[in-house]
Amino acid sequence: MDFFLDNTRRLFDSLKSLSLWNRLFGWGQIKSQLVEANGELQKLSATANAIKAENTRLENTLSVEKVALKNVQDGFNRVSTELEVIKTSQHHQTEKLKELQDKNVTLETLNHQYLKRGQELANELNGSKQKLETQDKYNQELKEENSKLKKEDEFRRQEYSNAMASLREIQRKIQDDREQEQLIKNQAEILRIRKLKETWLKHEENVKNRMRAICHRHGIEYVDKVPFKGKPDNTVRINDEYIIFDAKSPAGDDLSNFPSYVKAQAEGAMKYVKEENVRKEVFLVVPTNTLEYLETFEYRLSDYTVYVIARDSLEPMLLTLRRIEEYEFAEQMSPEERENICRVIGKFVHLSKRRIQIDGFFAKQFFELVYRTEADLSKDFLEKVAEFERSEKLNPPQEKREKQISTKELEADAEKIQGEAQQKGIDMQDNLLMKEINKLPLYFTTEPDKSQQDLFE
Repeated sequence: MDFFLDNTRRLFDSLKSLSLWNRLFGWGQIKSQLVEANGELQKLSATANAIKAENTRLENTLSVEKVALKNVQDGFNRVSTELEVIKTSQHHQTEKLKELQDKNVTLETLNHQYLKRGQELANELNGSKQKLETQDKYNQELKEENSKLKKEDEFRRQEYSNAMASLREIQRKIQDDREQEQLIKNQAEILRIRKLKETWLKHEENVKNRMRAICHRHGIEYVDKVPFKGKPDNTVRINDEYIIFDAKSPAGDDLSNFPSYVKAQAEGAMKYVKEENVRKEVFLVVPTNTLEYLETFEYRLSDYTVYVIARDSLEPMLLTLRRIEEYEFAEQMSPEERENICRVIGKFVHLSKRRIQIDGFFAKQFFELVYRTEADLSKDFLEKVAEFERSEKLNPPQEKREKQISTKELEADAEKIQGEAQQKGIDMQDNLLMKEINKLPLYFTTEPDKSQQDLFE
């Protein structure tokens, strides 16, 4: 190993050959060589230290390699032992391999059979796949159709729900309208009954006022205080005879007993006719709207006769009775004159009853028309109709005292109305109208219909 000690060698060579002269004058060169040799020695020392460290490392490495070598040797011994075991088992494996080869031949035969069966199954599988694809496609179509049907069903359910909600709302509205209509009918019926009651309660006073007005207008004597026992409601004096007009009205809503009440009052009129100078004919004045509940309008009793008339018949009846006053004595009248008087009175009674019958019929028709209007028209129309109804006002002719109704004026008005009706195409032939009206029965030929009687109960 060369450690590059050239300077050190040169220093030793120089010192060997150093003369005295060189010692005196060549020391500087020796000194320079000493410095260089010192540097080389230091390098050598460093190199020795490095070699020593390397040697230590190598010794450590050698120890590790020795341990590894021992491990490898142990592994080799173990592998050798295992190899012997494997060689021993290889013989058994060879025999087993032969057995396996025999089994392999059998398995190959079976495998060929299985492959053949597998091919068949593969073919069947392909067919099943095609069927499955077809079935999946069909199922998809069914799903789409089912989804569509579900949507349609949901839409129908929604429509049904909306329709049912609308139906319930309509039913509720119809029920409310019916209840409102029934309430209006009930209120109208209650109002009508209340007005009837008021009319019946004021019937006696109204009859008295009307008779006073008629007597004043036609110059008939009205007797406030009769000179005989009893106190009839109204009494007039014609041809020195006192004629009794008693006002009778129902006591309550139930009109079923009113005919019996009228009959009892007719029988009770005996207390008046037995008095002196009292005419043997008594008149019971009843409200016009009660005539339909009466079947008998004339009661022929043993000593007198009672007639049931409406308040509207007072004036023609009083005028007919005053006609008798023109004769000084009743016995002076000829049979023909008596018959004429009876004919006139009968005509007045018949016309009054006919007028009552026709007015009652039209009153019912107008009531039905009012109810039908309230039931059939919508709320908006009813409000508009009510608005016009409130703005309308009828001004019928007023009856003025001390003024006689002119027959000529009435005839002129009738002819004017008839002319206007004919211009509008309305048939106003008197003969035809009289013929048709006379076909209507005035009296019941069978048991009267009491279907409306519950309105007064």
